[in-house]
Amino acid sequence: MKPVALITGGARGIGRAIATELATDHHVVVTYNATQPDDLLRDCPDILALPADLSAPDAARQIIDQVMDRLGTLDIIVNNAGAIAMDDANPMATLAVNLGAPMALLDAALPHLKRGASVINISSINADLPAMGAVGYSASKAALNTWTRGMAKTLGPKGIRVNAIAPGAIERVESPRPPELVKAFVDMTALGRSGTPQDIANVVRFLATDASGFITGETIKVSGGYRL
Repeated sequence: MKPVALITGGARGIGRAIATELATDHHVVVTYNATQPDDLLRDCPDILALPADLSAPDAARQIIDQVMDRLGTLDIIVNNAGAIAMDDANPMATLAVNLGAPMALLDAALPHLKRGASVINISSINADLPAMGAVGYSASKAALNTWTRGMAKTLGPKGIRVNAIAPGAIERVESPRPPELVKAFVDMTALGRSGTPQDIANVVRFLATDASGFITGETIKVSGGYRL
């Protein structure tokens, strides 16, 4: 029986790459909000796509209820959806999506998770290297890393692993950066290139499987050596 993976924010970018990667041998459920997952579903028609506003108080419970009603089990949670807001935006909205939603989803899912389950949080290199003009976003990701470690310690006795991935500069075809900004990031990256969503999806696959069975509480930087 295929394991079931829930990926929040799966319609585009990193989330779409993760969904496409896992759909080869998992039952995949994605959530989406503003962006319709038409391209994803065209490529992977077996994926279950659920509309959800993760900042809403009841969203997490409704998502988990739908997953259990449709598939009956849940093995992997990938908290990918994120709010990237500048400092003049509502900081509470950023925290609600970047920290509150992963906490609420795990709380709702925990009664259904069995030994061997894996929770994977998509953080950011900005948790350690705060971004000018987006300090609130950076702080929310730092808090996510701390929560990752805390929940790994809490759930370790249950055999449930909790890890995070901190991407560096990842280029997305849906929202390309100006060439001069891409060059600036590349110049500060040891491997001399930008990252791709697939770079992150590859590490998600590792953390979702028994190949990483003795790894928990870690935040793995996938940045190509950004600002080493």
